[in-house]
Amino acid sequence: MKTSELAILLGATCVQGDYEDREFAGVYTSDLLSDAMANAVYEGILVTIQAHKNTVAVGTLKDLAAIVVCNNRPIPADMIEAAKDEGIALFVTGESQYVVSGKLYRALNP
Repeated sequence: MKTSELAILLGATCVQGDYEDREFAGVYTSDLLSDAMANAVYEGILVTIQAHKNTVAVGTLKDLAAIVVCNNRPIPADMIEAAKDEGIALFVTGESQYVVSGKLYRALNP
Protein backbone atom coordinates (compact mmCIF):
# COMPACT_ATOMS: atom_id res chain seq x y z
CA MET A 1 0.00 0.00 0.00
CA LYS A 2 1.24 3.48 -0.83
CA THR A 3 1.12 6.63 1.24
CA SER A 4 -1.26 8.31 -1.21
CA GLU A 5 -3.89 5.63 -0.49
CA LEU A 6 -4.19 6.56 3.19
CA ALA A 7 -6.63 9.46 2.80
CA ILE A 8 -9.25 7.31 1.07
CA LEU A 9 -8.70 4.23 3.25
CA LEU A 10 -8.90 6.19 6.50
CA GLY A 11 -11.32 8.93 5.51
CA ALA A 12 -8.53 11.29 6.50
CA THR A 13 -7.48 14.71 5.26
CA CYS A 14 -3.94 15.22 4.01
CA VAL A 15 -2.64 18.42 5.61
CA GLN A 16 0.91 18.07 4.26
CA GLY A 17 1.02 16.62 0.79
CA ASP A 18 4.56 17.41 -0.32
CA TYR A 19 6.02 13.91 0.02
CA GLU A 20 7.35 11.02 -2.02
CA ASP A 21 4.53 8.56 -2.63
CA ARG A 22 6.03 5.27 -1.47
CA GLU A 23 5.13 1.88 -0.12
CA PHE A 24 5.19 1.88 3.66
CA ALA A 25 6.69 -0.94 5.68
CA GLY A 26 4.20 -1.17 8.54
CA VAL A 27 2.25 0.74 11.16
CA TYR A 28 2.87 1.65 14.78
CA THR A 29 0.33 3.27 17.11
CA SER A 30 1.52 5.19 20.14
CA ASP A 31 1.03 8.48 21.94
CA LEU A 32 4.30 8.20 23.84
CA LEU A 33 7.02 9.60 21.59
CA SER A 34 9.85 7.75 23.35
CA ASP A 35 7.93 4.53 22.71
CA ALA A 36 7.48 5.47 19.06
CA MET A 37 11.22 6.23 18.77
CA ALA A 38 12.03 2.79 20.13
CA ASN A 39 9.39 0.73 18.34
CA ALA A 40 7.97 2.43 15.25
CA VAL A 41 8.64 0.60 12.01
CA TYR A 42 11.30 2.22 9.81
CA GLU A 43 9.65 3.62 6.67
CA GLY A 44 6.27 3.02 8.29
CA ILE A 45 3.27 4.98 9.48
CA LEU A 46 2.81 6.43 12.98
CA VAL A 47 -0.76 6.66 14.29
CA THR A 48 -1.02 9.08 17.22
CA ILE A 49 -2.79 12.01 18.87
CA GLN A 50 0.48 13.87 19.41
CA ALA A 51 0.06 16.94 17.21
CA HIS A 52 3.29 18.90 17.54
CA LYS A 53 6.58 19.19 15.73
CA ASN A 54 8.37 16.77 18.07
CA THR A 55 6.25 14.04 16.50
CA VAL A 56 7.82 14.93 13.17
CA ALA A 57 11.27 14.65 14.77
CA VAL A 58 10.42 11.04 15.65
CA GLY A 59 9.25 10.59 12.07
CA THR A 60 12.60 11.80 10.82
CA LEU A 61 14.51 9.38 13.05
CA LYS A 62 12.41 6.47 11.76
CA ASP A 63 12.20 7.70 8.14
CA LEU A 64 8.41 7.52 8.39
CA ALA A 65 6.31 7.72 5.26
CA ALA A 66 3.45 9.37 7.15
CA ILE A 67 2.00 10.46 10.46
CA VAL A 68 -1.73 10.09 11.06
CA VAL A 69 -3.10 12.35 13.80
CA CYS A 70 -6.39 11.09 15.23
CA ASN A 71 -9.40 12.57 17.04
CA ASN A 72 -9.35 15.70 14.86
CA ARG A 73 -6.54 17.19 16.91
CA PRO A 74 -5.64 20.61 15.55
CA ILE A 75 -2.38 20.51 13.61
CA PRO A 76 -0.15 23.51 14.36
CA ALA A 77 1.56 25.32 11.50
CA ASP A 78 5.05 24.48 12.80
CA MET A 79 4.22 20.76 12.67
CA ILE A 80 3.03 21.07 9.08
CA GLU A 81 6.15 23.02 8.14
CA ALA A 82 8.44 20.49 9.82
CA ALA A 83 6.71 17.61 8.03
CA LYS A 84 7.07 19.45 4.72
CA ASP A 85 10.78 20.07 5.36
CA GLU A 86 11.25 16.34 6.05
CA GLY A 87 8.99 15.08 3.25
CA ILE A 88 6.70 13.25 5.68
CA ALA A 89 3.03 13.01 4.72
CA LEU A 90 0.72 14.31 7.43
CA PHE A 91 -2.92 13.28 7.77
CA VAL A 92 -5.66 14.13 10.25
CA THR A 93 -8.82 12.15 10.94
CA GLY A 94 -11.73 12.29 13.33
CA GLU A 95 -11.39 8.57 14.01
CA SER A 96 -9.70 7.18 17.12
CA GLN A 97 -6.33 5.43 17.10
CA TYR A 98 -8.16 2.15 17.63
CA VAL A 99 -10.32 2.56 14.52
CA VAL A 100 -7.46 3.82 12.35
CA SER A 101 -5.19 0.98 13.48
CA GLY A 102 -7.94 -1.53 12.73
CA LYS A 103 -8.48 -0.16 9.23
CA LEU A 104 -4.76 -0.31 8.52
CA TYR A 105 -4.48 -3.82 9.94
CA ARG A 106 -7.30 -5.07 7.72
CA ALA A 107 -5.83 -3.38 4.65
CA LEU A 108 -2.36 -4.83 5.24
CA ASN A 109 -3.52 -8.31 6.32
CA PRO A 110 -6.41 -9.27 4.04
